[in-house]
Amino acid sequence: MPFADLELTDPRVKAVLCKIPRDRFVPEEYRPYAYENIPLPIGYGQTISQPYIVGLMTELLALKPTDRVLEIGTGSGYQTAVLAELAAHVYTIETIEPLAKSAQEILTRLGYDNINFRVADGFFGWEEASPFDAILIAAAAEEVPLPLKEQLADGGRLVLPIGAPGKTQTLWRITKQNGRFIEEEKGLVRFVPFTRRE
Repeated sequence: MPFADLELTDPRVKAVLCKIPRDRFVPEEYRPYAYENIPLPIGYGQTISQPYIVGLMTELLALKPTDRVLEIGTGSGYQTAVLAELAAHVYTIETIEPLAKSAQEILTRLGYDNINFRVADGFFGWEEASPFDAILIAAAAEEVPLPLKEQLADGGRLVLPIGAPGKTQTLWRITKQNGRFIEEEKGLVRFVPFTRRE
């Protein structure tokens, strides 16, 4: 079973990673490598993340079946599928229109009906659908976008990599409690940079 040996602690997350057909989310020439624990190119300078990192970031969100999730950076749609399996509803934003369209087509074919898609600048989030129980940013920002912190529900969790492009970044979980933000470092990662839509 693919990814069953990943060092993750939440059995629900591991089960979802084993269930979702990752090969459907990568370009045809990379499908022979789809079930290796590595990132792969998906075009437009973007990548589908390493399955372990997808699992780790999902675990850090501590999702409940009733949660509403905002994802910044739809990319291939693979992380979106993982979130949609574990939460009630996912709102996902992508700045690169062809990637957003491809991800929507794949996820629709796979039968997901609890996802809303938007092509926009993820920096501003999705204010009219907020507050969110969880927010995941799948690209490295140099600082936390303030609008996204403001769109967290009380008790909500925000997971993102922070750091300069092209360098190792730090993975953070930020939890909102009674209007305050609790920040926790969760290890080193490497992500493509957070891009703004012109």
